[in-house]
Amino acid sequence: MYTAHPDRYADLPYRRTGRSGLKLPALSLGLWHNFGPDRPVATQRAILRRAFDLGVTHFDLANNYGPPPGSAESALGDALRADFAPYRDELVISTKAGYLMWPGPYGEWGSRKYLLSSLDRSLARMGLEYVDVFYSHRPDPETPLEETMGALHSAVRQGKALYVGVSNYSPEQTREAARILGELGTPLLIHQPRYSLLDRRPESTGLLDALDELEVGSIAYSPLEQGLLTSRYLDGIPEDSRAAGDSPFLNSDAVTGELVARLRALDAIASDRGQSLAQMALAWVLRGGRVTSALVGASSPRQLEDSVAATGNLEFDADELARIDAVVKG
Repeated sequence: MYTAHPDRYADLPYRRTGRSGLKLPALSLGLWHNFGPDRPVATQRAILRRAFDLGVTHFDLANNYGPPPGSAESALGDALRADFAPYRDELVISTKAGYLMWPGPYGEWGSRKYLLSSLDRSLARMGLEYVDVFYSHRPDPETPLEETMGALHSAVRQGKALYVGVSNYSPEQTREAARILGELGTPLLIHQPRYSLLDRRPESTGLLDALDELEVGSIAYSPLEQGLLTSRYLDGIPEDSRAAGDSPFLNSDAVTGELVARLRALDAIASDRGQSLAQMALAWVLRGGRVTSALVGASSPRQLEDSVAATGNLEFDADELARIDAVVKG
């Protein structure tokens, strides 16, 4: 029988999400990878237990996480029943809908029919009555935004979600989504964009500025750029790495000699800070408090511990930021 560590709230910082009453840990655990049937159940459970013991109370999913789609939610459901039933009120569990889940015209995108059907299936896989946050995973170019946001509002009204969010929305779409939800009476809680040292579109497009103005929280996914911002690629492409495989998110063509040189330069800056490259990359995303939480994956408890250690130093001086920008921007 699992018993949570009594000091689990002692060290990891928590940040208020926008203007809501919800606080999230500075690091959240994403179940995008490593929680499918190809991974040992014992390892999955060990990661989840260690996360909670370290104060990582937020577990982030989507209906299509696995692989195969749905398996991450099923894996979490098994773990909730086995280990976390006494701690449900201490957990923030989020899921999303937007990508393909079943055949036909009602199996993806942003219609009311798809979103609410998908949420019901997600709740069944996890064995939950509600999720804490339900997201529209991507904007639908053919469905009126009023319908998509209306479906999120209905999920809250039905008691199947406490809060709602959006992911991969542009600044303009985010402003309009927030307006519609505000008129319905269900505030937009959070936006989940891709954001890292190497991918700064939330800055360049004005998304972070929009979220500041709207007082909406943010949680960054891929802050380590699918593993690029770790020590794994400092000497090229390891044979067992994601880039060496058939991952649609990172391929070998992306790992150029120029990129490796930049990664080594960033690693030297991290070393001067007393951090690993991965720790500095996470700290950079969290610097200044504009981002509520950073989503990290983990293939082992040790990897998760290394990520959590990044929160011990989230401050950057002007010289460090300038050195990082010089490397990244050339």
